[in-house]
Formats: sequence, structure tokens, C-alpha cells
Amino acid sequence: MPSFTLLTMSGHFRRSLTPALLGALLVGCAPAATPRMAGGGAPVAASTPVGRVSFYPLETGLSWNYQPEGEAAGGQPYTLRALGPTVFGGQAALAFELTGRGAQQTWFRQVGAEGVRLLGFRKPGVSVRLDPPWLEAPAESAWRVGLSWEGTSRVTLSGDDGKVQAQGTLRYRYDVQDRRRVTTPAGTFDVWVVTRQIGDDVGGLFSPQVQQLWFAPFVGEIRTPEGLLLTARNFGGKP
Repeated sequence: MPSFTLLTMSGHFRRSLTPALLGALLVGCAPAATPRMAGGGAPVAASTPVGRVSFYPLETGLSWNYQPEGEAAGGQPYTLRALGPTVFGGQAALAFELTGRGAQQTWFRQVGAEGVRLLGFRKPGVSVRLDPPWLEAPAESAWRVGLSWEGTSRVTLSGDDGKVQAQGTLRYRYDVQDRRRVTTPAGTFDVWVVTRQIGDDVGGLFSPQVQQLWFAPFVGEIRTPEGLLLTARNFGGKP
């Protein structure tokens, strides 16, 4: 599974947004109450059985739980779910949604022979489009220590009304630094250790600028760039 990036804003970028859009962004960061059911029953929910998992896990129904590195076990997790096929910016995409602790964000990706490309993402009240799509991960056969790739994308940030609020340029670079075996509450995994460098000229939309992630084929991210560690998943893989 490619990396997921939590949307953050610098003070300069905050000032460039309209009050309505800024309010929508801040609401998306507020703590959310846990829904309670009458009689103490569990919430009604649907699930999708998964029979196989791809090198870059993308099958509808997959889910991953994460907690911040260094936090005591058992806290409320962030949950990432593969929602399945959809359309974003007029293009076919796969949707991945992160929820938990007041967070709500959906990423829209294309996965093919060349790797994983991020078309953009959405939070309550705001959408971010990337053109060309951001290459988050290389072709499956390309992984090796010493591999690097980089690129530039045009960033367009719009409100729910479709009006453009900001535009700029995103620059990124990935370096595969190591292959090692690591253990988290979710198990022990052989991971690729990747350093990601990222910057933009729209006021620091993406932060922090230098991050490390751990990727395990057929499992996904074991450590996210934001320092979240995998604690559980609802599917098997190749640990």
C-alpha cells in the first residue's frame, strides 16, 4: 500500500484560504465522538471478503489500523480502508479512506504496471488535485536498495463549490535506503525503508518535508511518513 499523507497547513497558506474553506479544514481536524447504539449493540456495518491481495494492496474491503509510534498500546486507532473503484477528476481511480481521532481523508489512486500514482485527495470542504499524478511507488520489479525517483506536479486546491482556492507546484523525491526486518504489534515484516522529501510553493501544504516510511509488499505501509505504526489488519499477507 502506498503512503498516505495527512494534509497540514502553514500559517501563510491558512491566510490564503477563504474563511469558509478554512473552517471546513479545521472542522475535519476536530475530535469526533464515538457513535453509541441504543441498547449497547454494535453499529450496523458492511464488510467485503478478500480472497487475494496484490503486491500493492488495493482490494475493496481491506483495512489497516495504525497508532502513533511510541504511544501506549490499546489507544484509539487510525483506520485506513480500501473503498474500491470510483471516479476523481474525471478519471477512474481507487479510493482509500482514513478515519479516526477526528480525521477524515480520502485518497484517489491508480495502480498499474508503472507503479502507484496519486491523482489527489479530499477532506471535508476541500479537494486537492495533482497533475500529473504524483508517483508514490515504482513498478513492482523496480524495488532495490539505492533506487530513487522524483517528480513535479501541479497542485490545485478547490472548495466544495468547485472554485479554485490555491494553486502551486509540488516537488518530491524518494530514496530506498535499506531492506530490514521489523516488528510491530501487527507482526514481523520484511520492509523497504524509504526516505521521502517533499516541498511545495503553496504555503507548506505538505508537511513534514522529510519523512521515512516502511513498505512491505502484499501488506502495505508498516510505518507511515507521519510516524504511525501498523497495529492490525483484516487480511493475510506475506510477513
